[in-house]
Amino acid sequence: MTTSSAPNTGTVQRDDVLTEIAQRVLWTSTAIVHHANRIRPNPSGLKVGGHQASCASMVSIMTELWFEQLRPGDRVSVKPHAAPVLHAINYLLGDLDADHLPRLREFGGLQSYPSRTKDPDTVDYSTGSVGIGATAPIWGAIARRYVTTAFGTAGTGRQYSLVGDAELDEGAVWEAILDSSVGELGEIVWIVDMNRQSLDRVVPNIAAPRLEAMFAAAGWQVITVRWGRLLDELFARPGGDALRARITDMSNPEYQRLLRCDVDELRTRLPGEGDGATAIAALIADLDDAAVHAAIRNLGGHDLSALRAAFDTIDDARPTVIIAYTIKGYGLPTEGHPQNHSSLLSVEQFAELGEQMGEDPAAPWHRFPEDSPAGRVCESTAAHLRREPTPEPEKLAVPADVGRTPTAVSTTQAALGRTLLDLTRQAPDVARRIITVSPDVSSSTNLAGWLNKVGVWSPTERRDWFDDDRDTLMHWRERPTGQHMELGIAETNLVGLIGELGATWSRWGEPLLPIGVLYDPFVERALEPWSYGIYAGGQSILVGTPAGVTLAPEGGAHQSIKTPSIGLEQPGCVGYEPAFAVDVEWTLLDCLAHLGRPGGRSAYLRLSTRPVEQTLAAVPTDLSARERRRRQVVAGGYTLRRTENPVVTIVAVGAMVTDALYSAHRLSQMDIECDVVVITSPGLVFEAWQSRRGQGDAPTWILDQIFPADRATPIVTVLDGHPHTLSFVPTINRVTSIALGVSQFGQSGSLEDVYRLHGIDSDAIVRAALDLIA
Repeated sequence: MTTSSAPNTGTVQRDDVLTEIAQRVLWTSTAIVHHANRIRPNPSGLKVGGHQASCASMVSIMTELWFEQLRPGDRVSVKPHAAPVLHAINYLLGDLDADHLPRLREFGGLQSYPSRTKDPDTVDYSTGSVGIGATAPIWGAIARRYVTTAFGTAGTGRQYSLVGDAELDEGAVWEAILDSSVGELGEIVWIVDMNRQSLDRVVPNIAAPRLEAMFAAAGWQVITVRWGRLLDELFARPGGDALRARITDMSNPEYQRLLRCDVDELRTRLPGEGDGATAIAALIADLDDAAVHAAIRNLGGHDLSALRAAFDTIDDARPTVIIAYTIKGYGLPTEGHPQNHSSLLSVEQFAELGEQMGEDPAAPWHRFPEDSPAGRVCESTAAHLRREPTPEPEKLAVPADVGRTPTAVSTTQAALGRTLLDLTRQAPDVARRIITVSPDVSSSTNLAGWLNKVGVWSPTERRDWFDDDRDTLMHWRERPTGQHMELGIAETNLVGLIGELGATWSRWGEPLLPIGVLYDPFVERALEPWSYGIYAGGQSILVGTPAGVTLAPEGGAHQSIKTPSIGLEQPGCVGYEPAFAVDVEWTLLDCLAHLGRPGGRSAYLRLSTRPVEQTLAAVPTDLSARERRRRQVVAGGYTLRRTENPVVTIVAVGAMVTDALYSAHRLSQMDIECDVVVITSPGLVFEAWQSRRGQGDAPTWILDQIFPADRATPIVTVLDGHPHTLSFVPTINRVTSIALGVSQFGQSGSLEDVYRLHGIDSDAIVRAALDLIA
């Protein structure tokens, strides 16, 4: 639908005050960027940057939203380049001290893009990675609903996304919009800043009708705010229909060019050459120059009453998108210029802008007087939006060991589901806060038992038509209290969701323990948005399974190679690749214990479908010895085979431990003594090694237990992944080494064939050991 503004004498005075506030927001946000680039000393000469034009197009939208529409329970994701507008509003509301305004993009100052964890003022969602910040409120809506249903503490509120039109090019946006669960989330409201420009050009083919149809097809309510009050009035006059058709039908570049014309040129160009040219010329001939200049700029996204009318028609029963037509750089000398994206006002232009607005460029920061109409609106808005402090999250008593000692043949993948089920019996208070998320792979990743136990989350309860089918082993019981969430096959959605589920402790004081499970080859597809979720404060566990070329029959396309290094390289995350089922239990429990709290961390577990004889783990029966092993597993590694006088050491990870043990046995038959060390977390061992060398503060005791200097020997490292993951290990004791791993695409085959192809089979391990000791 299309809304238009209509004069309302009851709100004229209020609109005058809001217009004054919007002008101050425009000035302050422009000055924030100007000071960072033109005033603050910059000895290095490196470009600081900022986006004055992108800010200007959002000023009216954000002024109407903050000062008229928002409620304390609402949350807003602000498009990345409009960060200075958010800071300007927070400053006027008293949420940000003036000392911060000159420090945009300065070390320790205001961040380049809105950041929940790094900015000093209120930021609801971190943005900056295009498309990910826009979709975060969708997952935030699900997280809020879940917390409210399960614990009754998150209240209500809309989830707003302020999105640039070019941001809709991102596939992640449409993956989220199209997910079947989103259509029932009526609290979601997107506002698209339709300024029709991207980085350095006017985008010729951004067509609102096409976007409207796409949103509508996904079940969203679509509201288009195209015209402001002045244009609406002109359309009602003789020649108005022709003017409307002319502006509507012209291309984006032609419209943008009109914004750069003086009034005389505008009178010549605007009528065009079509059938309505004469009528348009006659219509604008009756207007003074100021009216002609204002009319071509009078789009709905800059008209407070038009925006208000759009908000008034929101249907809270389904998601809503408001497509608001705007001008990039509105109100600035650079407005409408195709290269204005990151252009900066010159000192002269900034001074002229200050003169037009009645502002002093030498003293740009000031709030409204408290007794002024604008000052009173700012004060009342700040009081209205003030939120109660977030309560301290409950400290969860996650057990360190549930006492299971598997003895049969099993896989690390299967151990995941068993551990979750064990928690429902031994630590139900912890288990009720676990939420698993998967992209349609619950059965193939061994979550079926857990899913049957806890049910599937759905905004509304749905009947399971197969509940009485005896051949159905996995029951799909959907209800608002379910603890498993299954999205479509879209990894970006999955990690976006677990990121927001993992942030509930900081939003509402209710910790959740989200675990996302997907095929390990697709972890890389999800890595960037997951990393951004960690940056934004979301704490979650990502499980990649099955992993590596050990998934032999699936072929090269499904055989992950680079993922073992994620735990080494991803900030805010610890990575584990357990070798045995008990290792899975211990590491998973430790990872859960680090979620949902200040100073917590995320985790990545790389699991396998390789059947392994669990007695090979040689878990000590003595309780103290068992606890020592558990601590070593969690710290990063343990010695599984220790000989009296080793001449070589095999260091193995995950699925390769079986082959490492067999190779050590073969070497012993040649009277070559060989130790076997299992690395459960290359990242933690690396951090310990860095800390020993003065490059960190991680504990180092694990190095003394698995790589004691008095037992240093040549080392063969082997893992089902790229060998560089363990390349640091020989440097711990400065020994010679050979690194075995996977560094090329594989192919389908038996486990033996594929391992032989990549040189990680037992024959390759034995040859490498013999080469080292020769």
